[in-house]
Amino acid sequence: MQRTNIYLQERQAVALDALAEARGVSRAEVIRDLIDRGLDASSDTSADLAAIDETFGGAPEFAAASRQPSERERHLEEIAG
Repeated sequence: MQRTNIYLQERQAVALDALAEARGVSRAEVIRDLIDRGLDASSDTSADLAAIDETFGGAPEFAAASRQPSERERHLEEIAG
């Protein structure tokens, strides 16, 4: 294993620490895992998109959940005119 130093933004360090704690591993282990995922050829989004395309409409008996606009969305629509 090689030692590498990197600079993280504060938000990145906080997020890494939270993820490491949730997983019960070190920050370094989380970083190595994320790097492996990023370098893994199978993480190509084309495989994900193909899976979505293949399964689209697979459960037509289930209606999509409707969502009511949030207060923020109503406000933005109001000021947009």
